[in-house]
Amino acid sequence: MSLKTRVGLFGGTFNPLHDAHLLVADKALEQFALGEVVFIPSGIPPHKEVENGVSKEDRYEMVKRAIAPYRNFSVSRIEIDREGPSYTIDTIRAMREIHPQGICFIVGADLLLQIETWKEPKALLASVPFILAPRDGISCEAFSASPFALAEIHFIDMEEVNLSSTWVRRQVKHGEVFEEWVPPQVATYIGKHNLYRDIQLTEIRQTR
Repeated sequence: MSLKTRVGLFGGTFNPLHDAHLLVADKALEQFALGEVVFIPSGIPPHKEVENGVSKEDRYEMVKRAIAPYRNFSVSRIEIDREGPSYTIDTIRAMREIHPQGICFIVGADLLLQIETWKEPKALLASVPFILAPRDGISCEAFSASPFALAEIHFIDMEEVNLSSTWVRRQVKHGEVFEEWVPPQVATYIGKHNLYRDIQLTEIRQTR
């Protein structure tokens, strides 16, 4: 099945959005001739906690500012504004109505391997085509067995993605360089709002 002109939904916590997220979106857009990529920051992630002091609005704003220069990128508030946990299957059902030209879902290979922990995994796998970003140590063969027979899966032709938001947060927390791995708009927002930083470390540096 051709994905041409479909809308690629790129869901994630984006805590924070980093350069690899933009690269994945750009490669997916180009290689599969998508009409658009819509970033969907999760409101309340069902599988992970978000650091205190970093609100869903912070994460939304970082994505919004980072993608502003990209003509075919946009960001949706559908999960930010939804009450309760952000379940992908609910988002896909809603976005299918908004985008009658067709949708697909962009996700890291490591996350899709955890599909059976997601809400309604079988329905989700059968609902839309998936575009996978390669992750370290995960081969295409990992998706040849159950339950992935239900899914239409496409792989982005790119180097394995090893950069993570966890690593970026750790760099910021310990006062290490992180700006090289995030868009400048994100780095500016983190600095302005003092996100992810070790408060004690920040206070010590300010007294020197």
